[in-house]
Amino acid sequence: MLYYEDKYNRLGYKFVIGVDEAGRGPLAGPVVSAAVLLNRRRFNNLIDDSKKLAPLAREKAFLEINRNSVNGIGIVNEKIIDRINILEATRLSMQQAVISLVNKLGNINHDEVFVIADGNMDLCLGFPYQSIIKGDNKSKSIAAASILAKVIRDRMMYAYDKIYPAYGFKRHKGYPTKEHRGILREIGPCVIHRKSFVCA
Repeated sequence: MLYYEDKYNRLGYKFVIGVDEAGRGPLAGPVVSAAVLLNRRRFNNLIDDSKKLAPLAREKAFLEINRNSVNGIGIVNEKIIDRINILEATRLSMQQAVISLVNKLGNINHDEVFVIADGNMDLCLGFPYQSIIKGDNKSKSIAAASILAKVIRDRMMYAYDKIYPAYGFKRHKGYPTKEHRGILREIGPCVIHRKSFVCA
């Protein structure tokens, strides 16, 4: 899963950054993106598409990725999602994540930065990039980003579950499950629901 990292390293890019998001589909909560620059190539935990990993495996991988990477996070909340739409919000969160990471690198040559992003996103970064369909299955950097984004978003939804316990956010993370839709029919949306999704 290091084909793209090796490819762009050979082309002279010292900093190959993987980017992915979590939370495009839910009815509630933010979209979260992570950008990851790996400091090592081998990991004790499986680094793969976050959707393939059990929650405990994701948490273990999350800790190891944090120890062995430079990373940045971008979070766009439900109010902004409603205002600019989910595609633009996802793009914004990815851009935020990359900028956050690059800022942590300090005084580097920006010509040595290349970004690989999951999906088919048109990004405005100031750095060259490639979008890769199913990139979280093809790149370790993107897979690592998918794990960070997923774990961080899930933790946010666990916190929201304590604030709004009637909605079951800990179980469905805001996704449009049968349970979640049933609760919405009974009591309506709360503050963190995406009104543009719920009312669509």
